[in-house]
Amino acid sequence: MKLKRAVLLSISLAISVTACAQEEGTVAAAEPALAVHAAEAAGRTLEERMEKGADIFAAHCAACHQADGQGLAGAFPPLADSDYIGGVPDVVVTTVLNGLSGKITVNGNDYNAVMPSLSYLSDSDLADVATFVLNSWGNGGGEVNSGQVAAARGGEAVTAPADHPVTSEGEMAYQGAPSAISGEGATMYIDSEGPNMTQAEFDIATKVYFQRCAGCHGVLRKGATGKPLTPDVTREKGSDYLKALITYGSAAGMPNWGTSGDLTAEQIDIMARYLQHEPPAPPEFGMPEMNESWQVMVAPEDRPTRPQHERNIENFFAVTLRDAGQVAIIDGDTKEIVTIVPTGYAVHISRPSASGRYMYTIGRDARLDMIDLWMDPPEVVAEIKIGLEARSVETSKYKGYEDKYAIAGAYWPPQYVIMDADTLAPMKIVSTRGMTVDTQEYHPEPRVAAIVASHEHPEFIVNVKETGQILLVNYEDPEALSVTTIGAARFLHDGGWDSTKRYFLTAANQSNKIAVIDSRERKLVSLTDVTKIPHPGRGANLVDPEFGPVWVTSALGNANVTFVGTDPEGHPNNAWKAVRTLEGMGGGSLFVKSHPKSSNLWVDAPLNPDESISQSVAVFDVNNLEAGFEVLPIAEWADLGEGPKRVVQPEYNKDGTEVWFSVWSGKEQESAIVVVDDKTRTLKHVIKSAGLITPTGKFNVYNTVHDIY
Repeated sequence: MKLKRAVLLSISLAISVTACAQEEGTVAAAEPALAVHAAEAAGRTLEERMEKGADIFAAHCAACHQADGQGLAGAFPPLADSDYIGGVPDVVVTTVLNGLSGKITVNGNDYNAVMPSLSYLSDSDLADVATFVLNSWGNGGGEVNSGQVAAARGGEAVTAPADHPVTSEGEMAYQGAPSAISGEGATMYIDSEGPNMTQAEFDIATKVYFQRCAGCHGVLRKGATGKPLTPDVTREKGSDYLKALITYGSAAGMPNWGTSGDLTAEQIDIMARYLQHEPPAPPEFGMPEMNESWQVMVAPEDRPTRPQHERNIENFFAVTLRDAGQVAIIDGDTKEIVTIVPTGYAVHISRPSASGRYMYTIGRDARLDMIDLWMDPPEVVAEIKIGLEARSVETSKYKGYEDKYAIAGAYWPPQYVIMDADTLAPMKIVSTRGMTVDTQEYHPEPRVAAIVASHEHPEFIVNVKETGQILLVNYEDPEALSVTTIGAARFLHDGGWDSTKRYFLTAANQSNKIAVIDSRERKLVSLTDVTKIPHPGRGANLVDPEFGPVWVTSALGNANVTFVGTDPEGHPNNAWKAVRTLEGMGGGSLFVKSHPKSSNLWVDAPLNPDESISQSVAVFDVNNLEAGFEVLPIAEWADLGEGPKRVVQPEYNKDGTEVWFSVWSGKEQESAIVVVDDKTRTLKHVIKSAGLITPTGKFNVYNTVHDIY
């Protein structure tokens, strides 16, 4: 047998490169550096693999092929110096996987027996036995790794650093951002069926998993935007394959944690073994825990009866200071920072009450804070934790229910909570665990993504991410909730209203669709196809000169800016179709924005790997869309020092004359807010302060209350 290592590597590498090229429509060139064998990174020596392979051969192969590889004359062919497998590079892998029957000729002798498939063995075991054969009985040597076996099964070959299609480091960090769950308090144990681990190693791996992996693969490893990593999957792959996958990543978007330097070889070895044990389950978080965390700092009867200052609250901006665990309240008229309020970590959104008096913020650590904007300065008057990790909060807006109820949705535990809007007292907890919309399989961790308040009924509209279900939660009687479930598409994320506030358009991002809900008729009206990973935030509403009223989304995965028709009465032929696609600066966009008084459409791209793009913003003229976009150097205008200076989330002031941008740098670096004149597209003001640490999302009180975007 003369199955050479270099030949095997070139085949498996070609599989990886071809897959990437097909997805991007380009031809990728393989550099020599890409031909690093995955087994070398896996940490086991050839001698160790040979020892394991010899044991597998003795148990599964020696009865026919004999311990010396000579076979049985007339019955079973030899494996020593076999011209049958020596002349075809992938025969050794495909034969052990698929078996063999029928007449063959080996070394001049005919054989007509049946070799059974050994596909029940793990990828790692099959790779080890193939490697044993290659290096025994005078054969030419070489190695087969588990990634190549996986490729032969129809999976991904993991042999080299991944050529992530359009996926930047920023995009991967955004999608796989650390979970707010630390692993402390989780129910965990080392089971006997997984590889040997110490408790200290298990604890290290648990921490790494929640920091690096849970955002994509889920707290319970059942899969979300990433694939499942439960023991039934990982044990079949084996340690070598898992080490290679973690080291190099994959073309499907798995980060290369090893070659990037983010994880050490020791950590990768621990993680590969950890993933073959049962995942630790974080603790549940119910009413006792919520009540324990709940605080009312200032009771409703002790709060001001009128504003204690003369500032224009409707033009306040709540600005997330992500890494500081704070929110800055900025006066949109004077551009002064009114106050900086301590909140939960990495506030995802801020939502004002229907009256505009209170601002509700929710951190990724599931801490919900209620800020009274009438106070001088504004401060937190009530607080609660609604779980261990969360993203969404909203308040009731339907006539007669203004400022009556608040709702927050958790990533873990998967649930939403109805609260009294005056005090945040928890009233009702509802789990979202259930069946997926497509395969009707039970999912134990369907996270709550966006929540909006209906203007047509006393209802909250709740996106359940992993199951693809949209819930219409009627809050007329919180003790006897009426919930209507609408099947849409999996991986529901952000979304917003059309200009009439009747239709809710929301991205099913990994499904590449926009789901449209008629909140008046309480039904799904469309699943509109868009291109790769739509990420609208709340989207943007404008009037297209050709297609009429549209709602706009940009994308993480490409430069497309997609217009969806939203006027079924005036423009029925365009309704709920992708009527126009513009090309923006590049992929990695998070937000688009326009305003009823503006003729501009603003598109950011903070996660694009090109700094000239991530530090700028594109602006289109709505009345001349074919002319393309103008690029404004927002980060340059901010005049900051060193740092990534990503430009993120355009947000209008109350009267639609200014657009505010966050220039987001590192925690130890200077950041800023840049204010641009919407009409002239020129710099108007730069807000700087030592307290502006990692500013990201901004929410204008008036526009957010009235869903203007």
